[in-house]
Amino acid sequence: MTIMAPIGPRAGAAPAGSAVATRASRATRTAPTEVGALVKFHAPEVVFGSGSLAEAGFAAVRLGARRPLVVTDPGIIEAGWVEQLLDHLCAAGLQPVVWSRVTPNPRDHEIRAAHAHYLEWDCDVIVGLGGGSVADAAKGVAVLSGNGGDILDYAGVDQVTRPIPPLLIIPTTSGTGADVSQFCIVTDTERSVKITIMGRALVPDLSLTDPRLLVTMPESLNAATGLDALTHGIEAFVSLAHNPLADTHALDAVALVCAHLRTTMTSPHDEPARRKMAQASLQAGLAFSNAILGATHAMSHQVGGLLDAPHGVVNGVLLPHVIRYNARATPGRFVDLARAAGLAVDGVPGDVAAEMLADHVRRLADDVGVPRGLRELGVTEADIPRLAHTTLDDACLATNPRAATEDDVVRLFRDAL
Repeated sequence: MTIMAPIGPRAGAAPAGSAVATRASRATRTAPTEVGALVKFHAPEVVFGSGSLAEAGFAAVRLGARRPLVVTDPGIIEAGWVEQLLDHLCAAGLQPVVWSRVTPNPRDHEIRAAHAHYLEWDCDVIVGLGGGSVADAAKGVAVLSGNGGDILDYAGVDQVTRPIPPLLIIPTTSGTGADVSQFCIVTDTERSVKITIMGRALVPDLSLTDPRLLVTMPESLNAATGLDALTHGIEAFVSLAHNPLADTHALDAVALVCAHLRTTMTSPHDEPARRKMAQASLQAGLAFSNAILGATHAMSHQVGGLLDAPHGVVNGVLLPHVIRYNARATPGRFVDLARAAGLAVDGVPGDVAAEMLADHVRRLADDVGVPRGLRELGVTEADIPRLAHTTLDDACLATNPRAATEDDVVRLFRDAL
């Protein structure tokens, strides 16, 4: 696995004309990969491999830690990983402080409370140990520590303008990619919506992936995060902001998930399969952090915010419908995706390949136990107008390859109901 160093200074907003900022906000639907287009690829330093948790103490010291704040959740404590992490941090001469009151789909008030704990204990480096919710909470604490205000103030692209404390993220799931991405997703509890905070400042300084940590995931979480990784790869590859550097990671991630997710469900202790899914999560994260996402995520965030539904499961339900919708805009891209998924598509038209891929994704979702419709997750017909309306405000929709009106989104939600 290649170890990639951080690009550029550890600072806040990208320049106003940066590739990501421009692509995420442009109103036109012009693909950004024309000849001569500027490509920027943001990535943390990556440490990957079985047993790499033992490197956490050395990594935190290199980031300048003295009293790191460890952000985690009760399930990770119960699994025993927090105790092991603390041993490694203490062995490196550090005085770690733990904050563990993080719940799935982290809420704004949880991040405010964690930040208060960070200040109370005079912490410095922030270490996130857990799944995507923990990583998002850790990023939220970092944002407030460097920029002040309220976490909801930073919704949108490049709103974090001041440097933030060093971030070390250690994933315990195989799918969110939050350990390498420039995204932070937070639930606005007053409005019951998820907000997207995006920008270079949120790319962690160091991502440490130890595949051993994945074996304690519940089966349902393994399925959800695996489908999340698949969605990241597919949406990044067809995004308006796709580029050759991100494309390679996106296709690899799709291939790895389709080849190994089922095995991790049927044989949870299969080490090679776990390692491959950890790699899929990492590569999918690198892809979508640099190519952004699309309508599946824009819609999924709204369902998660309203109903606190598991993000990856919602993605698994929505993705086949969005694939069919987007195929009209960029059919050729779906041939490459279908081939990466293991489908025989040589000589097959793009729209047919997209249909084959949508069916393939649905079969995979069936195999790992994901519901066939949003209704089983609690979504009702009455919820759809609200969900569609708030989808239009999500930053991920800006890079969807096919423009979508509110009526289009309503139809997609109804198809997925």
